[in-house]
Amino acid sequence: MTNPTEFYTNRKSNYTQVRRQLSKKLVFSSFFRLLVFLAICFAVYFFFGNATILIPLGIVLIAVFIFLISRHTDLKKERAKTEALIDLNEQELKILETGDFSMLPEGKEFDVEGHAFSRDIDLFGRKSFFQYLNRTALQEGKARLARILLANRIDRIRRKQEAVKELSSKADWRQQYTATAKLVKTETDSKTILHWIRNYKSFVPKYIKWFPAVFSVLSVVVFLAYYFEQIGFSQVLLWFLIGVIITGYFLKKINNLSSNVSKVQDTFQQYHQLLAFIENEEFESELMVKLKDSIKSESKKASVILHEFSKAIDALDQRNNFLFGIIANGFFLWDLRQCYRLEKWIEHHHTAVEHWFEAVERTDAYNSLGNFAFNHTHYHFPEILPEKQGIKATNLGHPLLDPNKRVNNDFEIDGEQFFIITGANMAGKSTFLRTVALQIVMSNIGLPVCAESCSYSPIKLITSMRTSDSLGDDESYFFSELKRLKFIVDKIEKENYFIILDEILKGTNSTDKAIGSRKFVQRLVGSRSTGIIATHDLSLCEISEELEQVKNFYFDAEILNDELHFDYQLKTGICRNMNASFLLRKMKIVEE
Repeated sequence: MTNPTEFYTNRKSNYTQVRRQLSKKLVFSSFFRLLVFLAICFAVYFFFGNATILIPLGIVLIAVFIFLISRHTDLKKERAKTEALIDLNEQELKILETGDFSMLPEGKEFDVEGHAFSRDIDLFGRKSFFQYLNRTALQEGKARLARILLANRIDRIRRKQEAVKELSSKADWRQQYTATAKLVKTETDSKTILHWIRNYKSFVPKYIKWFPAVFSVLSVVVFLAYYFEQIGFSQVLLWFLIGVIITGYFLKKINNLSSNVSKVQDTFQQYHQLLAFIENEEFESELMVKLKDSIKSESKKASVILHEFSKAIDALDQRNNFLFGIIANGFFLWDLRQCYRLEKWIEHHHTAVEHWFEAVERTDAYNSLGNFAFNHTHYHFPEILPEKQGIKATNLGHPLLDPNKRVNNDFEIDGEQFFIITGANMAGKSTFLRTVALQIVMSNIGLPVCAESCSYSPIKLITSMRTSDSLGDDESYFFSELKRLKFIVDKIEKENYFIILDEILKGTNSTDKAIGSRKFVQRLVGSRSTGIIATHDLSLCEISEELEQVKNFYFDAEILNDELHFDYQLKTGICRNMNASFLLRKMKIVEE
């Protein structure tokens, strides 16, 4: 089993060495370019009157100069990718060694009000699980990862686990994919691009397919006629003006298409490379094999087809070179030729683009899951049990807590059981609830969980742990809580859910709360639901005497030498030690 810290340290060292070598090559490349440029200048100076030497020598030197420019550009791209790989490994080392992941996106924009569990378990935001998990390089990949976490789906979990395990084992491939994705910052999101492609209306007439080619051949004939003095310069100029007029007739629509494709160019350049990564990798897990199959094309690879569109955009962009644009359109109808290429591509491939984009973005999201499994080799993939057999975990802990300080707990709950957890303030009730909730979310998306062992029956999660009033909606705290409980009741009538509640009916008096809480728990148990409720109301624990599905557990606190001590261990029974009065006195909020 690969040690993540050793892996990242070795990769950082290797890529640092590669960067050093590339930097040296770039220095030499710049030096040789300068030499060739000076050679061109000297050739023009010394052989200006001798065309038989200047022309072939000039062609050779210019060709070498163009090659060196292209080579220099490739070296710069290679170094930029190497630097991205160094950054990736440095980032992973920092997270593993210090526990600091504040440099990663928080994902606040994905928080959904009224979601089944998102806000209650700190799924998004500062120091959230999303922030800890996310390693996506694409904005669309980040959004897809958020949707995976929010989906609350319990299908195909074994297949998800297989895919996560496989991606975990492909650490180098994942890093190459992510580094490539990070190199380009796209201007237009994929959703906008897909909408534009699906709704694009062609403007180039069908005969343009052959017309620019015929016009170009005729232009060559005109050149030859002028060269052999069969026609004068005025006739050449007239032919040139005809080409300009034809192009000018379509100029407004050409400009509009050019503007639109320029905005999507970066995305197509980036995505065709990422598609090639997927196409050239061998997968065994069913999910990844299907993902790879979804981008297969009958004639060519999807990456090649996408690259063709990118090259056509590049060709059309040459019009922005004023001198080239004037000459190429006057004699070869360049813009119309390229617009026809682009429109033909859109016509043939507009339906497939969505599948290609989805595969790229889904892979970007899945890589985060694979990276999580790779970084947590001591975590365990849950064993999947038949329906309604509950959850059993040994040494279950919260993945965001410091492993050196975290206290893990064994946890076992059968299907249709309900646990009531009592405990002193700060004894660990809420943390434990979020630990169980996150274990369910992680299990459902195919991740390994923070436990020595785990088995569970896949089940959806629903929670009520944080409720707030709304001045804007003119809602009281109590009414907001009632709406949340009604939301839960409606959900469990249709499907099985694991329910987690933290101190319900906080917005009413003690007597009313005790009666209401008791009836609500009876309702949940009657629905054959499974779940946990944390409470300070000890009278609620009495319900276990009449309902065998209800079990009591607690977290304890001790006062030793006038100091409060917690062991954060889940115990069977009811908590008898409360600490509010002690804390009020200890903090000198009230008198002794």
